[in-house]
Amino acid sequence: MNGRQLRARFRGVAVVAAGLLALTACGGGDAGAKRDGNGEGKAAAAARTVKHDAGTTEKVPAQPKRIVSVSVTMTGHLLALDAPVIASQATPPSVITDKQGFFTQWSDAAAKNSVKVAYQGFEPDVEKVLALKPDLIVGASSGAENAEKFYDKLSAVAPTLLYRHDDVSWQDLTARLGKDLGLEKRASEVVAAHDKRVGEVKAAITVPKQSAALVRDNQSAMTVFTPESAQGRLLTSLGFTVLEPPAGKGQTQGGRSDFAEFSQEKVADTAKDSSLLFVSHTPEEITAASARPVWKDLAAVKDKRVYDLGLDTFRLDYYSAGNLIDKIEKAFG
Repeated sequence: MNGRQLRARFRGVAVVAAGLLALTACGGGDAGAKRDGNGEGKAAAAARTVKHDAGTTEKVPAQPKRIVSVSVTMTGHLLALDAPVIASQATPPSVITDKQGFFTQWSDAAAKNSVKVAYQGFEPDVEKVLALKPDLIVGASSGAENAEKFYDKLSAVAPTLLYRHDDVSWQDLTARLGKDLGLEKRASEVVAAHDKRVGEVKAAITVPKQSAALVRDNQSAMTVFTPESAQGRLLTSLGFTVLEPPAGKGQTQGGRSDFAEFSQEKVADTAKDSSLLFVSHTPEEITAASARPVWKDLAAVKDKRVYDLGLDTFRLDYYSAGNLIDKIEKAFG
């Protein structure tokens, strides 16, 4: 379908929606004329206006029934809230996904809830989203699956909410989604369960006296996650002292405070005596990195203070945060 046909189809959707609205407004009896005890129409009470990171959306269902996620990152947050996700964007399959492109940390939850693949790829397939007949679309306004360029087209299909996930903790994002989707109680329960688990594991482990360097080996560079990162905040809550990368010596992206990148030659100066906690690596990749000339003489490598935090820890949600805690408990319990 070409662009002209797609626009024509959207106009058709709008005309149908307008007709249905007119019928609802004009119909007597049960069709919108009922009032609650405060004198407000039930139709008005059934929708809300939500401010999100791509704008303000009206007529958001108070209790959505058919959510399509156009962000594989946001899908994990939605599933943790028991939100009615019927389909999700998927990425090309890789070591961090199942065979259909859903992140492994929540793929079982997706299967349990019969979540379908909406489309595969980072740009929204608006035609396929339209065919799913969502009453709400949720996506990202950051990361590879940033859907801001498609916001108007998606909004023509259904009310659309887009959120940044790169500069906020998963707990804060969960609370925000809970408020916007009418799932505040569930959001509180999810965060409370996580906090309880953190307290239990913190009491059961012995953390190293050295600082913890949260690192990712990119072969040509090294990423160091700061104490302000989601990973850094979680390690701090478990009692670790997270390494603060040397100011002004690494490269950041867009003024972000959650990580910095350093050349491989600066590994020793950056990590110093810190224990090395690898974020999102296979065991084979960690072994290969530790054997490189710039890494093998580090105190952490010599003292065997090198730890694997798991492949799913690059972006944290309720599920991957829980998996990271399990890794910490096993390594330091």
